[in-house]
Amino acid sequence: MTDLHTPQAGDDHAKDTDVVSLLMRQHGDIRNLFDEVEATTGKERQDAFRRLVRLLAVHETAEEEVVHPFARRSLPGGQQVVEDRLAEERAAKETLADLDEMDTDDPKFLPRLQALRTDVQEHARAEERYEFTHIRRSLDVTNLAAMAKAVKAAEAMAPTRPHPGVESGAANMALGPIAALMDRTKDAIRKAMGQP
Repeated sequence: MTDLHTPQAGDDHAKDTDVVSLLMRQHGDIRNLFDEVEATTGKERQDAFRRLVRLLAVHETAEEEVVHPFARRSLPGGQQVVEDRLAEERAAKETLADLDEMDTDDPKFLPRLQALRTDVQEHARAEERYEFTHIRRSLDVTNLAAMAKAVKAAEAMAPTRPHPGVESGAANMALGPIAALMDRTKDAIRKAMGQP
């Protein structure tokens, strides 16, 4: 049997001096992880799904903190482009949170996962078309590298799965594990970008 394991974000230790290349590679890793979840069962499916949840949480949070602010400021119609992407991300996070509470072998899990996959892939195509192309044309090598550094910082600090109790109990209960992971990712990105 072939090894279906997709590396976790950052496992390849690529230099990633271009934020667009990094995010495009993550889009490919996300597709591969969806394949892995769909092709496995039992513990293997649970493990693949955990990696998918982590990568989606880190990836979307990095885009919200690094890509969207740039697009909002510099893209013609950037405000609307970003609002559309944020609406897609909110819907995906809600579905992901619902899936995260399900048993991965539940008969309802796979159809919901496949619907999420369709939404995530449409979202990725829109980002690539409306945001990534503009970023690559607009930024110099130094700024592309600075944005990549912030995304890599988020990858490096994010746990492989949300751990209850890392934040206060009240915050964890209010936010849920995926939201808590996203908050930790935002903190790492802001630190890497030298923001408070």
